[in-house]
Amino acid sequence: MKNLNSDNAERIAAGAVLLLTPEAVRRRAHHFLDLARKNTLANFTIDENLLPAASAHVIRLLNARFPDRKVPFHARWRHFLVQGVDRADILFGTIKDRHEKARARFELAITSVLLDAGAGGKWFYRDSTGQQFTRSEGLAIASLDMFANGFFSALENPLQADAEILQELTAANLAAAFQVTPENPMAGLDGRAALLSSLGKQVLAAPDYFPGKTTRPGNLYDHLLSKSVDNQLAAREILISLLHALGPIWPDRLTLDGISLGDTWLHKQANSDGLPDGYIPFHKLSQWLAYSLIEPLHEAGITVTDVDGLTGLAEYRNGGLFIDYGIIQPSHKDILTDIHEPGSDVIVEWRALTVALLDKLAEMVRTDLGLDACALPLASVLEAGSWAAGREIAKEKREDGASPIAIAADGTVF
Repeated sequence: MKNLNSDNAERIAAGAVLLLTPEAVRRRAHHFLDLARKNTLANFTIDENLLPAASAHVIRLLNARFPDRKVPFHARWRHFLVQGVDRADILFGTIKDRHEKARARFELAITSVLLDAGAGGKWFYRDSTGQQFTRSEGLAIASLDMFANGFFSALENPLQADAEILQELTAANLAAAFQVTPENPMAGLDGRAALLSSLGKQVLAAPDYFPGKTTRPGNLYDHLLSKSVDNQLAAREILISLLHALGPIWPDRLTLDGISLGDTWLHKQANSDGLPDGYIPFHKLSQWLAYSLIEPLHEAGITVTDVDGLTGLAEYRNGGLFIDYGIIQPSHKDILTDIHEPGSDVIVEWRALTVALLDKLAEMVRTDLGLDACALPLASVLEAGSWAAGREIAKEKREDGASPIAIAADGTVF
């Protein structure tokens, strides 16, 4: 017979595992939406009657950008497409083996996404042709150039990333690659370098998730391949593997029963649906990475199913869309004037409402277009796009196009 301490330890461990799922993100987010509807959140109220205006904005963008309504997923690969030229496809075009190509694509996606936290409004990157890029597009093209030039590789073959190189990366290394100077500053540079260094150490420490004779993050492909059945793999399995494989790389994050909870935060009103009280997960970067790994898997012959099992992304472009349209309304003025830490109640509530409202927005967009979730999954609504609409309205309302709520960025969350 088990003692009470043993039973409690098992419940805690099971709770930690539950928090590392997309279902937990969605359930907790909708719990916060219910609280907002009851007007019991400290920092925000909501007006869902204004959702149609945001939906109309997304639909305008969708029709302009994808008149055939064949909308790709919101993934890192979109940022490598410049003036109709897919630079990533060109880069990997010489790799013939489908498994090796998948590993290389995984490595570009992983390193690029981990480098993608907001760079700030002043930073830019100039490529070898003289074209200048900013924000996510700039970070994408810079990381692609780094990958193509063997920045992450220990071998003569530049098109790979090696744990030994990653773990030795410094902020100075990245600053040079990102063309950072006092006149061209980048936010969160130290955090980005620490993430990649931790990635290298984790690849060496977790061979179950990165199997093979080589020590490469791209070996996560082989782990996911082993989890597929009849060449099919549910999207949630990608995310769960990422959360367990990469959990230890996130700095100063919560743990439960020794398990790193990644992009999970505390809030006293997070207390619903059988999940551990007080915790609310988002897993923003990990979910965007999961979306970005779907296409390399498809190219390698693995069909990813139930993509809508993942959630919307709790970040400032999607969240800004709802703030700027008045759907999420701050309860006091200093929310829009102060700088907030990622773990503050303000940011936690805003992110939770964003995830839940993205589900509502997706439903509205589909209804207005006469499409179902198979024809327009949530990942495509993000691309169509809620993210782009958030950027557009931010530029209309603020000259610098910044987020309506200022966040103390450290390069590891947003």
